[in-house]
Amino acid sequence: MKRYLISVLFLSLFLLSCGSPDTNQVTIRYWQFWTDAAIKPVIEEIVGDFERSHPGVKVELADLTWADGHDKIAIAFSAGSGPDIVELGSDWIAEFSSSGHLADITEAVLDVHNDYLMWDPAVFNEKIYAFPWILGTRVLYANTDLLTKAGMDADYEPLNWDDFLVASRMINALDDNIFGFGSNSAERHRLYKKFLPFLWANGGRILSDDGRNCLLDLPEASGALGFYLELCKTGLTDTQRRLEDAFLEGRIGFVISGDWLLKRMARERPEMAFSTMIIPGVDGMYSSTSFAGGEYLAINAKSEHPQIALELIRHICSAKNQLRFCLQNRTANPASKKAAADATFMAQPHFETFVEQMKTAKMPPVHPRWVYIEDRLEKAIEAALYETMSPRQALDDAAAKIEELLKE
Repeated sequence: MKRYLISVLFLSLFLLSCGSPDTNQVTIRYWQFWTDAAIKPVIEEIVGDFERSHPGVKVELADLTWADGHDKIAIAFSAGSGPDIVELGSDWIAEFSSSGHLADITEAVLDVHNDYLMWDPAVFNEKIYAFPWILGTRVLYANTDLLTKAGMDADYEPLNWDDFLVASRMINALDDNIFGFGSNSAERHRLYKKFLPFLWANGGRILSDDGRNCLLDLPEASGALGFYLELCKTGLTDTQRRLEDAFLEGRIGFVISGDWLLKRMARERPEMAFSTMIIPGVDGMYSSTSFAGGEYLAINAKSEHPQIALELIRHICSAKNQLRFCLQNRTANPASKKAAADATFMAQPHFETFVEQMKTAKMPPVHPRWVYIEDRLEKAIEAALYETMSPRQALDDAAAKIEELLKE
């Protein structure tokens, strides 16, 4: 109770310290990425509710795309402008918080900190700079018809890497046009996300705890990449979209994907028999894990209306509105613990798999230079995948280049 009162007091002081803007003249600019015709209206409704409860406050929405949104945000911040509120990918926050572009909201969220998952990407130098909104992880999808044709039960779930590899090989042997596993080709911002679950499951890491050293040159990393490449040999290598196309066509046994595939299947192949499961770990030595990412809402450090911006963020991220958004968009991982535990939410087909996987899912290390580290890692996986380097050589090369980045 004392901590709650302190946080409420701080929030009041925080609001007062920012002045008392005339709410009859306040415009809050909010840059966001949800442009799909099926979900944009929900964003507008949630914002509209806020405007009705805050007479005189106008929220100006602007849409970004994942293709160039990062660059537009960076340019706006560098120019000393930008919106009051910006939606950020989880691995962008350190970049913008470390450069002073985001407002510190640490004390202002103490009262709700325990109600939300995955604050870590929002923390830089022990301060919180963004509010977790919509999270996401990847699970393993299986074509149950192909499982049975390969001699397994329809509800078969591989419990470890050996099981996974054997099952993929059995499906791959069915026909020249049937593949055991769908492996990602050299596709920016995607390839590394498919490898990291295997790296982490094998006890490997990208960076040391202090972020000063790259650990990709250790045996755990090359062992994980070696297994991943064996798995890739049982399947089709292509872009994520084309892999999912092939899965929907019944040509791939296993594919790692996110909750967006649930939406495609409901829309395009509602009759298809499939199952979802957590990604298997290594012989029980390490637990299953997966890649986690998410969208976070942050306040521009130069916003003239930080208190109204904070109120809008808390409104958007409330359990009620996260649940509303997730049910409409068939998004399986709200950041709100209350929304994730809601009976209506958990009753949605396959959502339980995503909630279970999120318990052990991880996000990439928080580092201001992550986008460049990611690029070096993806190039290493690509080199090994297309056999221009051995797994060990590719990771050693990546580690050396990342070490140089860390010294800059």
